[in-house]
Amino acid sequence: MTIPLWTLLGFALWTLITLLIGVGAYRWARILSGRAALNDFPADIPHGEERYRRATRAHANCVENLPVYGAIVLATFAMELRTDWLDTFAIVFLTGRVLQTVTHVAFSPSNLVVGVRFGFFFAQILSMFAMSILVLRGT
Repeated sequence: MTIPLWTLLGFALWTLITLLIGVGAYRWARILSGRAALNDFPADIPHGEERYRRATRAHANCVENLPVYGAIVLATFAMELRTDWLDTFAIVFLTGRVLQTVTHVAFSPSNLVVGVRFGFFFAQILSMFAMSILVLRGT
């Protein structure tokens, strides 16, 4: 398996971990302790503590970006591209994703935190553009 495929799998697993730990653990702790019912978590109404809301948004952001990254990795796989640059950009992408999620969930959104989080997001965007250019060039 190529590094981009490994990072795609890692991204999918990270998305699940974010859901289970950031969202699921909060909900089930409240349900099992009797502080909430199963239907106390409507998707269209803000609810829960600030960290839970940030975890929910971080998970949604993972879900939003997973298909885009998946399409790029699929193109590299279909073209049988294997380069050190492709591997590097894939690793930068996944590292940026994990750091963005951790920053989003673990810290309240001050100007500094939002700036750092955006830096991690921007690294991902640049990595995806770079990988796409490599695909388009066929190198």
